[in-house]
Amino acid sequence: MHFQTFTSNVWLLHFKHIKIKMKKAITLLLLAVVSFNALAQDPLKPAIPDTTWKYGGYAALNFNQLSLSNWAAGGQSSMSLVALVSLYTKYKKGTTTWDNSLDMAYGFLKNDGDKLRKNDDRIEFNSNFGKQAKGKFYYSANLNFRSQFATGYNLPNDSVVTSRFMAPGFVTAALGFNYKEGDFLSIFLSPASGKFTFVLDQTMANTGAYGVKAAEMDTTTGKVITPGRQIRAEFGASLTAKFQKDIFKNVNLKTTVQLFNNYTDKVAENRANIDVNWEVLISMKINKFLSASLITNLIYDHDISLPTIKKVNGEKVEVGKGPKTQFKEAFGLGISYKFAGMSKY
Repeated sequence: MHFQTFTSNVWLLHFKHIKIKMKKAITLLLLAVVSFNALAQDPLKPAIPDTTWKYGGYAALNFNQLSLSNWAAGGQSSMSLVALVSLYTKYKKGTTTWDNSLDMAYGFLKNDGDKLRKNDDRIEFNSNFGKQAKGKFYYSANLNFRSQFATGYNLPNDSVVTSRFMAPGFVTAALGFNYKEGDFLSIFLSPASGKFTFVLDQTMANTGAYGVKAAEMDTTTGKVITPGRQIRAEFGASLTAKFQKDIFKNVNLKTTVQLFNNYTDKVAENRANIDVNWEVLISMKINKFLSASLITNLIYDHDISLPTIKKVNGEKVEVGKGPKTQFKEAFGLGISYKFAGMSKY
């Protein structure tokens, strides 16, 4: 009996001893794992950032002012202010890419003795989703939206509205192939593109502005029989080429060319026409906040009729209407801010 009790006590002590050793071994193992992880994470090396998302932008406020007082050579005092904002986000993970950009501009001009009028007004959003096909080529879906913020007038006649938000508004949706060269160049070609022109102002739509179908009018009373359509749909092919890069130190070039051909136009001779929208922005950094910018925009749309003005007996007279090449150029000096970043760690 005593022998059995003694044997049991020995085994119990032995078991407790083994248990203590196991606890120590487990503790030492955990400490070793923690120490290894601590050594593996070199505190001097920064954590590798997640580059799935990239974002950035550019904002500028350009100012121009001229003041004249008893100026013998003549002239007119004036002041103009233009605000520019350009933002982008870029997503890339595996074989999937998604690029988005938003460009906005608004400016006004005030000549001495005249009313305040806008001299720049633009909204443009682009989105391109791609799935890598091979190498630098991607299957892509592209969306483009263009319009303006405020009401525009046929100056000096400020009673005739020529534009307002979504009058016109342009939406182009396309499926095709995209070639990408790094982050600075992309060329998107689509054989299947839908272009939609919106004129959400019934008065403008009744006149057939921007290519929509005009209203049917009673020639006797001048009343509207059938209102003009507010949407014009076209189907064809499109090409969009984008380039953005520092071409010199502190000089950045951003340019976009958009081409559209309506090869399904009901009028056969119009199928050879190509709509063009070419934008150029050159940003020149002077110091941390001061910059200069040069902006040009060339547009041709065969469906947009513009008046032909000629001087008759010293007066400007409208002698006809038809499609014309539109061109805008603006140079400004002002303050700017540029930023860029990546998604969080």
